[in-house]
Amino acid sequence: MKVSPKFRGPSLILLGTIHILLFAAGLVAAATLRHGAPYINPFAAGETVRAFFEQNPTAVRVSNFFLFASAVPLGLFAVTMVSRLRFLGVRAAGTNIALFGGLTAASALILSGLFGWVLSLPDVAASVPMVRAILFLSFLFGGAAYAVGFGLLAAGVCVTSYFYRLLPRWLIALGMLVAVAGEFSSLGLVAYPANFLIPITRYLGFIWLLLAAVKLTKSRDEAGAASVLDA
Repeated sequence: MKVSPKFRGPSLILLGTIHILLFAAGLVAAATLRHGAPYINPFAAGETVRAFFEQNPTAVRVSNFFLFASAVPLGLFAVTMVSRLRFLGVRAAGTNIALFGGLTAASALILSGLFGWVLSLPDVAASVPMVRAILFLSFLFGGAAYAVGFGLLAAGVCVTSYFYRLLPRWLIALGMLVAVAGEFSSLGLVAYPANFLIPITRYLGFIWLLLAAVKLTKSRDEAGAASVLDA
């Protein structure tokens, strides 16, 4: 009887869940600690933006800490996802595209969180030009840069999974929807309305990420079981 090789690596499901929970913790912390103050849009009047960060340093600091922290499990998820695809026999450029996209998305969240954290400093919050510049950097990294990277992660996984029949077609279609939304969100750099694609990429991406983790873990188990039976 031949023993099936076993994939050795962290759980995709656990990494995806931790990423989502840390991101959600940042949203909850921001809403709780700013005591009813509305979310501030980067495109709002300069003095309004400056006053928000001056009055809510704790909310800004804590929420951006969680955003920064959420990048770590996302990066590990991308690396583990690619490793698992290769374990399942995938030999295609799509795995490298997925890895590039995942690490880009994780790096974008790291930079967004760090720039956002800087906005909690009193000396920074006292200057309208500095607040606006740093806020836009945080917004662009956490928005368009993240969405484009995550879209490439979803596209790389879904295209290779389609040809190797590792994911059901409906889940591949969902992932490609996320990928398209993520890539087209870059148009927000030239047309503001395209920014609505960023939350679509993020929240549909959360759903796709967890479902893909579950299905690929199951594919691994089924592949191992089939190998044992064939022996």
